[in-house]
This record gives sequence, structure tokens and C-alpha cells, in this order.
Amino acid sequence: MAVAQAQDWETVAPAEADVAPDVAQRLDRAYDRGDLAGLHAVLVARHGKLILERYYEGPDEAWGRPLGTVAFGPDVLHDLRSVSKSIVGLLYGIALGEGQVPETDASLIEQFPDYTDLASDSARRRMTIAHALTMTLGTEWDESLPYTYDRNSEIAIEMAAYRYRYVLSRPIVAEPGSRWTYNGGTTALLAHLVARGTERPLLAYAREKLFQPLGISDVEWTPGTNGEPAAASGLRLRPRDLAKIGQLVLNQGRWGAQQVVPADWLEASFRHHAVAEDGLGYGYQWWLSGKDWKTQPWVAGFGNGGQRVVILPDLDLVVVIMAGRYNQPDAWTLSVGIMRDILLPAVGDRG
Repeated sequence: MAVAQAQDWETVAPAEADVAPDVAQRLDRAYDRGDLAGLHAVLVARHGKLILERYYEGPDEAWGRPLGTVAFGPDVLHDLRSVSKSIVGLLYGIALGEGQVPETDASLIEQFPDYTDLASDSARRRMTIAHALTMTLGTEWDESLPYTYDRNSEIAIEMAAYRYRYVLSRPIVAEPGSRWTYNGGTTALLAHLVARGTERPLLAYAREKLFQPLGISDVEWTPGTNGEPAAASGLRLRPRDLAKIGQLVLNQGRWGAQQVVPADWLEASFRHHAVAEDGLGYGYQWWLSGKDWKTQPWVAGFGNGGQRVVILPDLDLVVVIMAGRYNQPDAWTLSVGIMRDILLPAVGDRG
């Protein structure tokens, strides 16, 4: 286990942010008991200051490539997996604010004029950018199978000769906008529109418009089989830099004196546009607490293996969790347990 202080965050003791002073010890005890197997890192920021930063050791991989046992620390990159989708959502909003990508009510299929045969389908013509942002295209898509199976739709897109045509040509199974289906292909479409509209490679645009303003310099975006960044799952950041993204969201898109992401885009992103799994809400590539959520409302990015960035506005709290439970169906229980049993009780009513 490593304990570090971030050089690019102001750090304070938990008690100074009205959090139980032994919160780190609570986390360590749970880890030592074996309750948090696969945990790699936990970072917590409150009131804009880092109050907890813990790293552990364990096996890891980079987009499926084994890295062996890694001693995690403040300068070690980690896969975000599908948290990458939420970052693409932010990038689309930045590009839209600059007038470089289509409005959300624009026809999706019309952005791909080479696919005139697909545009002859009236249901497909009703698909909009907003339907891509909210994963409500109404097309057949299945990521319920393990990501090691070629029948998983996200793996199939990597094997397709023309990935964007593959996503857009899936059979229509519901009216666009009527049904939510987890679909990493939507993220690929959105990222392509950002790169095309800005006339910049996706990572270059992300560096200039999002990462550099936050002081984030150490970034990797694993390429897919077509050589472009794997938009839905390939981003790798330091956990403390993902925490900066969370703080940016909490700050309504501002970082210091700069408005990095348009505030109205974030407001639209965090509306409940669709009902997703387990009654959770879904916005523009971001997960949301359900409308009938009984505790603190939250906004989050979720990633395979236990990756999480969770923003709790009412508590002025940002939580980042990194783990190595890739392709394990119960990986989600790790972050839920940490939040429910350790972090939120440590905050309690100290608002």
C-alpha cells in the first residue's frame, strides 16, 4: 500500500473537510480483511481539496494486455475503460459550444452521407445525435456477453471492416428514443464526429481543450483496430487526473477562471434522458442516480473492472475508484461497498 500527496492538488486532513479523521484507516482495515480484493486506488476530494489518496498493489492490464503485478501510485496510469465514454460526452459538448459538431436534434444518419442505403430506412432517419448521446438509438446491440467474446457487440465493432457503418446498420428493434440499450458504438460515432468536425485527431483535441486546461499531461488513449482511439473504453489517466475531471464537473465546467466545458451542456448532460439498468438514470454518456434515489444524488462514469468517478454535488464530494476486476460480473459491488460502508458514513451529516 502506498500513501501519497498529490503535488497538483491542495491536500488537507479529512477532519478539515468535515470528514471522519480515520476514514483512511477504515479503508485500509477493509482492504487488509480481504473485503476489497482487486482494489487499486481510492481518491476523495471535498470542497475542492484532496482528503484521501490510497494506492495498493495487484495485477492489471491495459485494454486487455496483461501488465503483471503493478505497484500503483500517483504517477501510474490506469485504464478508465467505459469512463472513457463520459469523457467523450464532455468533448462533444466542448466542440458543440465551438460550433464544430451538429446540434443534438440533428439527424444522425445524415452525418454519414456515404450511407445513402441506410438513410432510406425511415426509422433510421429518425435517429438523432441526442439518441446517440443517450444510448437510445433503438438498434440491436449486445454487450452483455464477456468482452472476450467476438459476439459481444463492442468486440464485433473492432472486427468490422467499417466500424461506423456497422454501428449504424444494426437492425432497428425499437423506436429511436424509446428504449435504452448500453451501446459503446454510440461513443464511437460521437468521437468520430468530434474528430471530423474539429479537423483534429480525438486525442489532440482532448489534450488542447480538456486535459491541458486542467494541467493533465500524462495521457494515453489506446487505439482500436482502425488506428483511431478506442473511444468507448481506451482512455488511460492517472487517478488524480480523473479526480480533476470529477472536480471540473462539480464546478459546472469551470477550472479556475476558465470555463472548460459549457455549463449548459453539463446541465443538459445530467438530465434524466433515459432509464438505464436497475432503475438508474442516463444522461449524455453519464450515469445518474435514479429519480427515486433515497440517499445522495450523484453523477458518475462507470468502467469495466470497477473503475468509477462519482460526483455528489450536495456533499461537494468527488470520489475516484480504480480496480482490476475486469470482466467480473460482480465488479460493481466493490465501489458500492466502498461508498456505502466506508466513505459516505465517514461524511455522515458533516455537510
